[in-house]
Amino acid sequence: MAQGQASGSVVTRMSIMMFLQFFVWGAWFTTLGACLAGNGLGDIIGGAYGTAPLAAIFAPLFLAIVADRFFASEKVMGVLFLVGGGLLCAVPTLAADPENAKLIYMLFLGHMLCYMPTLGLSNSIVFANVSDAAAFPKVRVWGTIGWIVAGLLNGFMGWSVSLMMFYVGGVAALALGVFCFALPNTPPPAKGQPLNLRAIFMVDALSLLRRPAFAVFAICSTLICIPLAYYYGVTSQYLTQTGFVEAASAMSIGQMSEIFFMLLIPFFFRKLGVKWMILIGMLAWLSRYLLFAYGAPDQVVWMLLLAVALHGICYDFFFVTGFIYTENSADESIRNQAQGLLVFLTQGVGMFFGYKVAFGAYTPPGPPDAALAAAIGEARPQNVISFGEQLTKLFSVNMPETVDPVLLSETMAAWKVFWMWPAAMAGVIAVVFFLAFWDRGDGSKKSAVDSDADLENSNADTPA
Repeated sequence: MAQGQASGSVVTRMSIMMFLQFFVWGAWFTTLGACLAGNGLGDIIGGAYGTAPLAAIFAPLFLAIVADRFFASEKVMGVLFLVGGGLLCAVPTLAADPENAKLIYMLFLGHMLCYMPTLGLSNSIVFANVSDAAAFPKVRVWGTIGWIVAGLLNGFMGWSVSLMMFYVGGVAALALGVFCFALPNTPPPAKGQPLNLRAIFMVDALSLLRRPAFAVFAICSTLICIPLAYYYGVTSQYLTQTGFVEAASAMSIGQMSEIFFMLLIPFFFRKLGVKWMILIGMLAWLSRYLLFAYGAPDQVVWMLLLAVALHGICYDFFFVTGFIYTENSADESIRNQAQGLLVFLTQGVGMFFGYKVAFGAYTPPGPPDAALAAAIGEARPQNVISFGEQLTKLFSVNMPETVDPVLLSETMAAWKVFWMWPAAMAGVIAVVFFLAFWDRGDGSKKSAVDSDADLENSNADTPA
């Protein structure tokens, strides 16, 4: 099908693809830490989360060398999801024995190495088959909806910290793998072209770092991802230990707010410009961690829910605006390289070290141990409950009365100290960015129409 002639059927298939793609990720990644901690696998939490940035680092190489040159995009994506889905479905069986921890880590790594390249592949398939670039956000939003539905489903079924969530993600991946073969044929975009090592290793995009403003932006974007990893890797454990019955459902509030703020970005982009939008995004991360820290001692529910709801500002104002700035800063000939460089620095390097720091591999303390989570799990009845009762528990908070108040107090004090670390890091980086970033052509120079078009073309391939 020629570009610009997409039918409603094609758009529907693209939307289903996006829905299932992010459903797969959201089904297990959101509450991975709490699940592993509750099943005797707490020692591999940091490593398990670290598989995502490792895969993000190698995904561009796979796309450039293999997927873009030899095979149709939808077929590559189908095979990757079939293999990745099988690996994810193998996790629950092996997790029954904590001695299999290293093998389970390898399953996560294998799955993410299969998953990460599909983020670029799915975008390529959409852009090659939808009517125009303006339709992309309408398709991409179904990815965020898929992430939300996965969290709500796990919460509804009571699987937020259950190994069953890996079956949910794995079966969805297998279904998407089969479905991919029904997508429109999308030939490899670089078939027959000579291998360009400069493009693969983003050599030309590195020239952007000669510009002081872009260098400050790139360095601060990489560094801010270190405290950002705390949220993605640890929040599910924290919410579980503060009494949330189903952390997966509670965290879906963040994706709901993401949809809302995504719609407002063009307006704020015109009014504020890049510097203030990115700075507001950084300050939102600071505010989130302070809410987590000061809401811990007394488990103040509104503070914790507000911190989760800030995700729309945290994610959209920082990541999406950053992609727009990169798009505007790079010459047309190296824009793809520049976007790949930003993903490499943030989702790759920044997040990799972020998970290492968050789980105590370096100086900051790791999250409190799972003793409180285990006590809460033992105290909660495992009785079969009605449909109506399941609905009421999706966002409910209930600290069992049998939990030792001393254990609760000590653990919450440790959580307060824990969250102050990423708050301090985010605050320092925000100050550095505010003082050092000066770019008269920071993206606001483009017209509103141009900025909206950039937004539609710059949706980040990151956790929804």
